[in-house]
Amino acid sequence: MAENQAVWGIEIGQAGLKAIRLRYAEAADQVIAVAFDYIPHPKILSQPDADPDELISQALDTFLSRNETKGDLIAISVPGQTSLARFIQLPPVQSSRVPEIVKYEAKQQIPFALEDVIWDYQPLGGGVEESGYMLDAEVGIFAMKRDQVLKTLQPFVDRKIEVELIQIAPLGLYNTLCYDSLGMRVGQEFEGNPEESAIVVDMGADSTTLMVTNGSKIWIRNVPIGGNHFTRALTKEMKLTFAKAEHLKCNATRSEDPRAVFQALRPVFNEYVSEIQRSIGYFSSVNRDAKISKVYGTGNGFKLAGLQKFLQQNLQYEVERLDDFQSLVGDAVLNEPLFQDNILTFTVPYGIALQALQQTTIHTTLLPPEIATARKIRRKKPWAVVTAAALLVGLCISTVGFSNVANSVSTDRFGSVESKVKNLTTQVSGYQSSYSGAEGEFTALIEKGDKLVWNLDTRDDWLEVYKAIDECLPRDVDDQLDNEQIEKRNRIKLPGITVEHQADLAQWFEKLSPQAKSLLPKVDQETPPEGEGYVFTLQGVHYHHDESKPTTDVGVLYVHETLLKNLQSWTVKNPDSAPVDVRKMGITHATVLEDSRDTFDYYPNGQPRGMRRGMGDGGFTPGGFGGFGGGRPGVLPGEEAGFPGGAGIAGRPRVGAKRPEKDPKIIPLHRTKFKLQFVWKPIPVLERQEQPPESSTSEGEEATAEAG
Repeated sequence: MAENQAVWGIEIGQAGLKAIRLRYAEAADQVIAVAFDYIPHPKILSQPDADPDELISQALDTFLSRNETKGDLIAISVPGQTSLARFIQLPPVQSSRVPEIVKYEAKQQIPFALEDVIWDYQPLGGGVEESGYMLDAEVGIFAMKRDQVLKTLQPFVDRKIEVELIQIAPLGLYNTLCYDSLGMRVGQEFEGNPEESAIVVDMGADSTTLMVTNGSKIWIRNVPIGGNHFTRALTKEMKLTFAKAEHLKCNATRSEDPRAVFQALRPVFNEYVSEIQRSIGYFSSVNRDAKISKVYGTGNGFKLAGLQKFLQQNLQYEVERLDDFQSLVGDAVLNEPLFQDNILTFTVPYGIALQALQQTTIHTTLLPPEIATARKIRRKKPWAVVTAAALLVGLCISTVGFSNVANSVSTDRFGSVESKVKNLTTQVSGYQSSYSGAEGEFTALIEKGDKLVWNLDTRDDWLEVYKAIDECLPRDVDDQLDNEQIEKRNRIKLPGITVEHQADLAQWFEKLSPQAKSLLPKVDQETPPEGEGYVFTLQGVHYHHDESKPTTDVGVLYVHETLLKNLQSWTVKNPDSAPVDVRKMGITHATVLEDSRDTFDYYPNGQPRGMRRGMGDGGFTPGGFGGFGGGRPGVLPGEEAGFPGGAGIAGRPRVGAKRPEKDPKIIPLHRTKFKLQFVWKPIPVLERQEQPPESSTSEGEEATAEAG
């Protein structure tokens, strides 16, 4: 709103047109009454022989002929009985979703399609916002049928009067009461008692508006009794015309028989009080904490003699007329006799004018949105034209400037230089392409070379791991080399060694049986392998069997005490050789997966004639026993018995060999087969630790196994 812009608040009621012109003085923080007008209708609009449209047009024409409205804002009111007001308590909801929830509630509360009504809502006091949620929020929804709004606007549209605000009369009463009587101001916290509520009783011609508020919450009810009901009571009881009865009602105290007049009006008085008491009772039932402190009477119907005293006696509340606007200044208007005589009927125009001046907390309006939008666009058109013109001027200036710049670098002046630059660019592009091609060939050669030598850095590691396996095998030393008893020899044969790369060693570990996991060292049991690595599988067999040592030298226990124990050691050392890294080089989680035992007869001098090779219980032929490492490499049991080299046909010695005896020598042997696996994650030599991480320094000295 422009500074010092005046506002006309207009109410066209059943009895006449009431209008007041206000202006807000910001420096003094006061609202000033500049002008007013009161134009009674020749007939009450609800009379049977009255033409409301014609009477309203006449009143509006009279108003425009008396007053200048150009440049002023126009705010009008609509009767409360033709509108709908609902007050709802919202559930806890996000603040951003309040409009969505209110729209949903409007669909439930308004008994018409939303497209057929003009509606708006107003958050009322009492709600608090915490962490983005509205708690205990109350919202007022106000609506009116679209055709009724347009009908109310039509007289103003016909006279090219732009209405800025359409408000229902009860909210005009609320604005007046809060601003003028309760002293509420926009942006200031209300200091009144929220538990004390005031009632405004606005008696009109055909109905009475009852509005209850504590300054924040609002409750509205329309009572279907107005001043005309008292007039009709006189016409009925005293056999008068409507006009004479209206005159008698307004001058009851000066009539010939005031007692008879009041006696005729008593039934209406009683009914009127009963309706108000019923409304107050209902309000108190839904607002149990509210206390009624005062009743304010307004409307010209409230000038009825004896009404104020009658209400005060029956309602048991203080009843006061709103016949003095305490917060309004402007003696030229306030002291005018016509204004003083009809001040009770200016309550609603005063309230809606205050809202148009933005001096109230209420901001709802029933002005159709399409009208408000069209006006905003129209008002911004001049600025849009100015902006477009400024842009056009700027574009023209820019075009002229760029034209001058373009002429300064025209082809006529710099054409030859541009050609040289293009030629140079082409030449550079050719060099760049040649360079890229040569670079690609070089990269391809490097990749090919890398494929040829990719394993040079790690091939020593594989030799080292196989050496570690060999050093972990048991072997005969010193005098043990002369032992001719096969089952006393410390030898294990590995017919097969396979290696498999595992992308996730944890999966291999999960597949181990509980028995296999129990053979792992404690540190390996508690720390499963992770990541990628290699799993070695050793297929082994041995014939060592010493029943005098049943816990260490029999079956797979011999493997546990020799090969497995060495593979689980930090390093292993054989006599007359340097220590060899085992766990230190990355070998972990060594365990025996499976084993089997059987016995068979061994013929050191060859099998008898007629026996096929492989017959019997696993017959052992000369040259069939050996070992991967350990003992004397290449020396087989058959060779030590006089059968050098491998075996020929089973049971038949080679040419030049001594023929077997008639009674062949038989040696029963115990054979143990097993399958052992371990994990290898290569550790470069420079990164290896001297002591095992799971042991102390003293324990580290024992971490080197003595093979043998």
